[in-house]
Amino acid sequence: MIGRSVLAQYLFAAPCGSDDVILSIAALLVIFAAIVNYPYFSKEWEKWKVRRAFTRYMPPGLIKQIMEKPELLRTSGDEKELTAFFSDIPGFTRISEGLSPTALVDILNEYFTEMTDIIFKHWGTLDKYIGDAIMAFWGAPYVQEDHAVRACRTALEMQQALVKLQSRWEAQGLPRIDVRMGINSGPMWVGNMGSKRCFNFTIMGANVNLARRLVGTNTAYGTCALIGENTCEAVRNEMLVRELDIVHIKGRAKPERIFELVATLAEADQHRDRIDRFGRGLQAFREENWTTALEIFEALVRDYPCDGPSRVFMKRCQDSLHMPHQGV
Repeated sequence: MIGRSVLAQYLFAAPCGSDDVILSIAALLVIFAAIVNYPYFSKEWEKWKVRRAFTRYMPPGLIKQIMEKPELLRTSGDEKELTAFFSDIPGFTRISEGLSPTALVDILNEYFTEMTDIIFKHWGTLDKYIGDAIMAFWGAPYVQEDHAVRACRTALEMQQALVKLQSRWEAQGLPRIDVRMGINSGPMWVGNMGSKRCFNFTIMGANVNLARRLVGTNTAYGTCALIGENTCEAVRNEMLVRELDIVHIKGRAKPERIFELVATLAEADQHRDRIDRFGRGLQAFREENWTTALEIFEALVRDYPCDGPSRVFMKRCQDSLHMPHQGV
């Protein structure tokens, strides 16, 4: 209304035939258009800022739904039931020392691109890259009741994709790169964290820390992907998992039961013999029936020489059998 009033007054008061008048009228028309369309452009500007902020770590489909329901984002953060994912490349420092800077960047970019595409395929939120590590999560900002299953499917597909990458890198004379993964579910804080100038949509909390700790724990068992007990319970009807141990994790007050993520149930048949026999060996080991347990694990190592957990428990049984009895 203000724009129309000013324009009308100027048009009727202005002398005709002047170039200045034409320019003035044009300027007023531009101002008028800006006033009328300000709400629209302001709203679009806000959408663009949100889209720009989240396009780095969310799949396009998820961003579209957030744009339609901006209330999904809480800048102040909130506690929600989510699933956290971490991965890293073991021995990365040694690998990087043997590559030129250009080759190192190329191989990392190829690896990150492949892994991030898989995260986005399963509608995960990419939190950040930390050196050679990847941090992601499921269940926010868009609610996903099956967030644990999505995370586990992502991890299994990453392992499959890595096999293809390894073949390609080997053909190019590049070093072999392996990956360790940790997944855990539970209550976590999620929201924007950082300064006024730079922030990150991230997760925090004890359950996040456990997922991060599980990454390194893989090394002790020769595994690729470990999951926490909460995640295991959430995916039992979808995934084949193997209980490995009850361990003390740094930063956790009580021991944690940890599991290896093996395969989807649709692919379980090819792993069932190994997993079932390992379960019997683990039961005998916990009952301190060292001889029986050792026989089971030795047979597993013969039949599945690449199975890291079987080798670990075979060694433990041998150590227990040769351990001197107390009081003798």
